[in-house]
Amino acid sequence: MITTTGLLEDTYVAALQHGLGDVSEATLVGVVRRPTGWFRTTVDENSQTLEPPADLLDEFKQRHEDFKMQGLCDEGAHNAAWDEVGFEKRCHRTLLKEHLTGQL
Repeated sequence: MITTTGLLEDTYVAALQHGLGDVSEATLVGVVRRPTGWFRTTVDENSQTLEPPADLLDEFKQRHEDFKMQGLCDEGAHNAAWDEVGFEKRCHRTLLKEHLTGQL
């Protein structure tokens, strides 16, 4: 069972590293497959069970590269790929499905 208090929000670790956003009252949970040392020092914990599905990550990375090859800057390519593959919605659907089937 997942229980939360307050709000659940997502962001990039780069935003945290650069002080973009107020997370002083938050518990920072990473969701990466292979956390690096600097990543571990940035978040409070890492939960691989919450990471995005591998096929979604692969699709996103491919579209990101495609958009960069079309001339978009890295940030523009990232944002366009994110929107095109429906990354956030698909991650949330996966988590809900896993929660409902008891896989979390």
